[in-house]
Amino acid sequence: MLALATLLPTRLRRAATAPTPAPLDLAALVGAEGWARLPAAVQRRFGLAHADTTYIGHMELGCSRIGGLYARLAHLFGGPLTRINASAVTTTVRVSGNGRGGVVWERAFHRRGRLGAGHARVVRSTKEPGPDGGLLERTDGGLSMALDVFEENGSLVFQSRRFSLALGRLHLPVPALLTPGVCRVVHTDLGHGFFRFTLSMVHPLWGETFHQSGVFADPCESAS
Repeated sequence: MLALATLLPTRLRRAATAPTPAPLDLAALVGAEGWARLPAAVQRRFGLAHADTTYIGHMELGCSRIGGLYARLAHLFGGPLTRINASAVTTTVRVSGNGRGGVVWERAFHRRGRLGAGHARVVRSTKEPGPDGGLLERTDGGLSMALDVFEENGSLVFQSRRFSLALGRLHLPVPALLTPGVCRVVHTDLGHGFFRFTLSMVHPLWGETFHQSGVFADPCESAS
């Protein structure tokens, strides 16, 4: 008991003095020139001072047969993939800080069941600074992908570079052929308080495994 009483204050002091992780700075990762080419609305949505926000829109969801197999496997590790093939799916996207320098993206696809009761398929991932100073997106189950982020034709683009699986302190690289393919996410501002989100995953052998696209309203601009 004495040893525990002696250690506890020390651990509390260490926790109190532990440095707060730096927030995710996408502007620095994109670079000054590329960031300056992005519309002001995109800079605000992805800037350091971005407040927790919920976006509402409708999406077209597509998944190939091979993609469906990958979605089932990824689900075991919290993978943010869905096997839904549907049009005009009402979708809510909640963006919030996790208090540790990362940003959580939680997407809920709302559909009506066979008996008319509504239900939602929720997928979740966190964007955070990677150990190499780059950008990492991971699931709660440990599946993660290193991302390049850049400006292209006035849009903000996230593109996967490699995948890995974290099992405790062990990080295992996932070969490209065992992944759903290169993931590319594009955020395009449409003006008047709306933007388009597009996601595609293209496998080197099986072609496009997933495709998602939708238009969302920005509540910050709608209220202004």
